[in-house]
Amino acid sequence: MTPITAAIACLLVVTLCYAAMCAGSPFGRCRKCNGWGFQMKTDRKGQLKRGKDCRRCKATGRRIRIGRWIFNRAQRLYREGTR
Repeated sequence: MTPITAAIACLLVVTLCYAAMCAGSPFGRCRKCNGWGFQMKTDRKGQLKRGKDCRRCKATGRRIRIGRWIFNRAQRLYREGTR
């Protein structure tokens, strides 16, 4: 097997695994709040306390994955184009 064929096969496997993950679990943890729904702050004593709600995920701690977002957009465009 040539190196190019091996690279193509590897990329194909990675792409199919990511597509399966997006289909099975469309939501992932928010990257900004790490899935907590809010930012952690420290007070003047250095103790952790809850901060403001995360604006990116609207305090849910979950965000839609990029692959699922692209799939939803493509599906919506297809539906609107065939009506």
